[in-house]
Amino acid sequence: MSETHATQLRGIDALLAQARTGLDRLGPEQAAEAAAAGALLVDTRYAELRERDGTIPGAVIVERNELEWRLDPLGSHRLPEATSHDLTVVVVCNEGYASSLAAVSLRQLGLHRATDLDGGFQAWRAAGLPVEQSGVTRPNAPIAGH
Repeated sequence: MSETHATQLRGIDALLAQARTGLDRLGPEQAAEAAAAGALLVDTRYAELRERDGTIPGAVIVERNELEWRLDPLGSHRLPEATSHDLTVVVVCNEGYASSLAAVSLRQLGLHRATDLDGGFQAWRAAGLPVEQSGVTRPNAPIAGH
């Protein structure tokens, strides 16, 4: 491996730290306030996690591998909500890691207000914010014995 190539290599922790330098990450309460003000919450968790833990009421489900295609305002496969590059998008993953990288990818598409939920869905749930399971919205209650 050449010295030049070796200096260009970096791990995921460095990539994640760099990605987060440009984001104003939101805590759970801030994300709830942003959604109430018109931000689009986008849950990128895979189906098994959504089925196990529930979803955030009003969040749009877009699995990570479709995110850019569904949120590009210029794209032919965009969601109806993806109307403008000025749209505030809050990406939600399980614990707030993959969502940071996804938010940066959306910013590269021109969605300059894209950010993510610090701590992900788990932080939302731990904050006691509403979670929807089986079509029923309810405040998050602690699990007995935990």
